[in-house]
Amino acid sequence: MSMEFKGIPWLILAQVLASFFNVHAYVPAVIVFGDSSVDSGNNNQIPTLLKSNFEPYGRDFIGRKPTGRFCNGRLPTDFISEAFGLKPTVPAYLDPDYNITDFATGVCFASAGTGYDNVTSDVLNVIPLWKEVEYFKEYQERLKGYLGNEKASEVLGEALYLISIGTNDFLENYYLLPHRQFEFSEEEYENFLVGIASNFVNELYRLGARKISLGGLPPMGCLPLERTTDIFFGSVCVEEYNDVAHDFNEKLKALVEQLNKQLPGIRLVLSNPYDLLLEMIQNPESFGFESTAVACCATGLFELGYLCNKFSHFTCIDANKYVFWDSFHPTEKTNAIIAGHVVKASLAQFL
Repeated sequence: MSMEFKGIPWLILAQVLASFFNVHAYVPAVIVFGDSSVDSGNNNQIPTLLKSNFEPYGRDFIGRKPTGRFCNGRLPTDFISEAFGLKPTVPAYLDPDYNITDFATGVCFASAGTGYDNVTSDVLNVIPLWKEVEYFKEYQERLKGYLGNEKASEVLGEALYLISIGTNDFLENYYLLPHRQFEFSEEEYENFLVGIASNFVNELYRLGARKISLGGLPPMGCLPLERTTDIFFGSVCVEEYNDVAHDFNEKLKALVEQLNKQLPGIRLVLSNPYDLLLEMIQNPESFGFESTAVACCATGLFELGYLCNKFSHFTCIDANKYVFWDSFHPTEKTNAIIAGHVVKASLAQFL
């Protein structure tokens, strides 16, 4: 399916999707949970070292503003919101510059560095998934106060819920720290996380969510940070990590099928970026990219967060030539292509 997006100018991709699809859509809001792949600035407001509210982050964002997004511009969720005829950005719930009038059509509870596993969020002192749910409950009450119970319930029931999480559980937790490795084999840990994902979706369903997209893992062994660990072996992708991501996505697929049978009225889909992102990495020229093994910021080998700053040497001039912005996160161009694919492939039923 990704072949259909080759050659399309990425800057107009979201506008094309919006004009083509949203004629029949009724999605009054986009509500986001997850990690740095979708955090639009919540980490700015908490005491953690994992932040990106400084240059060169955001240099290609609207107004050239570093918002706390781990990207040079917009995130996939921003493009998805626009494709559904909503705002071109999804604001962070903890951002004091926004209020319930802004959040009524879109809100992000995600926190960079978090995971399904509470141990993962403890590593860098970020917002755990259960706390994202607590913020969502608070948001529901605020929305009822703003719109009234009936209208708020309608919005919450028709909203599109986007979930993107899980990479940190493996790369920041399981493979980096000994605790979970002593408790679980790789497969057992996958099953442990899938169980948490199931509980999370069930909780959202209990709270009124019906249109839900559960995000799969990317080919995490091909992230520049992971390839750097094999720099003396040609900076190849870490296939073990890719295999785990692929297996985990298959288990999420089975979970989606199971929950769609168990929960009346739910419309749960798996939005899986794995194959498309891997194709970009393996065939970059087909998408207009030049670099995949290294990122745009600084040396592109290991920098992210505070190591990717305006004083970093060697930061690229044109991020559109790169699949990755920093050693862990895609560029805005990559995000636009992924969002376009997700809208067309898995979210089309909500349009």
